[in-house]
Amino acid sequence: MHRFLALDDFEAAARRRLPRMLHGFVAGAAETDQSLRDNRAAFAEWGFVPRALRDTSARDAAVALLGERHAAPFGIAPMGAAAICAYRADIVLARAAAAAGIPMVTSASSLIPMEDIAAAGSRWYQAYLPGEEARIAPLVERVARAGYGTFVLTADVPVPANRENNLRNGFSVPIKPSARVAWEGLAHPRWLAGTFARTLLRHGMPHFENMDARRGPPILSRDLVRQVGARDRLEWRHVALIRRLWRGLLLVKGLLSAEDARLAREHGADGVILSNHGGRQLDGAVSPLRVLPEVAAALRGFPLLLDGGVRRGTDVLKALALGACFVLVGRPFLFAAAAAGEAGVARAIALLKEEVLRDMALLGVTAPGQVDSGFLRRLR
Repeated sequence: MHRFLALDDFEAAARRRLPRMLHGFVAGAAETDQSLRDNRAAFAEWGFVPRALRDTSARDAAVALLGERHAAPFGIAPMGAAAICAYRADIVLARAAAAAGIPMVTSASSLIPMEDIAAAGSRWYQAYLPGEEARIAPLVERVARAGYGTFVLTADVPVPANRENNLRNGFSVPIKPSARVAWEGLAHPRWLAGTFARTLLRHGMPHFENMDARRGPPILSRDLVRQVGARDRLEWRHVALIRRLWRGLLLVKGLLSAEDARLAREHGADGVILSNHGGRQLDGAVSPLRVLPEVAAALRGFPLLLDGGVRRGTDVLKALALGACFVLVGRPFLFAAAAAGEAGVARAIALLKEEVLRDMALLGVTAPGQVDSGFLRRLR
C-alpha cells in the first residue's frame, strides 16, 4: 500500500488492471469533458492565506453533519455499476468507509442488493427516480426496511447523457457482447478472473438491484431502458411526496442554482448536494465550487454538501471555506477498490484524511469548521 501516496496514484494502478472500456467508463464524462476538467480547474483558482504561530497540536478532522458525527469532512459518493470494476465493490467501499467512520452512499445503479450493502455499513441511499408515484412509494419503503437513515434523491438525470467516450471504448449499459469486449477481457486476466468470472461463479449474472422496490434487470438486458422509466417527469411535487413518506434525512443531489436549493429546502429537504454529476451529465455545466459561495450566501445555515473534482485535502478545505459543510469523493475510491480491494480503499481514505489534518496544521486551525473565506484569496 505504501506505493500509493495520493488519490491520483490509484487511477494509474487501476488503468493497468481494468479493460479500457471500464477505465473509460469510470474516468470519462460527457461529450467534450469540459465540466470534468472545470471541476478540477475551479479549485486551482483559489489560494490559501494561512495563519502562523498557532497551537494546532489538538487538531481533529471530525465534523458534525445533520446530527451525526463523522471522523472526517468527506465521504464516498454513489457510483453505479461499481461491482463490474472491482469484486463486490459496493461492499468493499461500505466496509472501508464504516471502519474509517465516514459515510458511503449506496447507488441505485449498484449491482449488489441495498440490503447487503447496508449490512456492510452504508446508511445513505441514492435514488434515480422516474416521475411515477406508484414506483416511488414502494422504493422508499424498501430503503427504510433496509435500515438506511439518509435518502439522497438525484435530480440531474432527466435523460441519459451523451457519453461519447463510452461508445468509442466499446462500453454500453446494458453491456452488448462483442468480439471487442471479449478481447478486452482476455487482455486483462486479473480483472477477468478476479472480478468478472469470480462474480459470475459466486453470485450469478449481475443485476441492477436497487432502482426499484424489486430487483431490476441484468446488465445484459435489452429491457433496461424501459425499466428505468420516465425520469424527465420527475418534479418538485415528487420531492414533497418523498418527504411525506420518508422519516429519515432527505438530501437532493445534482443542484447548481441557488433558487433550486431554496426550492429543495421549501419542499422538505434537510440539505442539498451541489453537483454536476462529476461532469457526466450536461457538458458545460458549471463546477459546483464556482456556485458554492452564492448558494451559501442565499441559504445561510442550510446544509450544503459538494461533490466534483475533490482530489486533495486542500480541495476539501477550500470547499469548506467557501460554504460547504461536507464533501463527497467518487472516482478515486472506486479506482482504489479496483487496484487493491478493501485495503486500497482504506489506504485512500487514510491518505485524504492525513492530508486534511496536515493542511489544517499548515493553515493554523484545529477543526474543519474553523476554515472560512478569510483563509482564501482568488488567484484568477
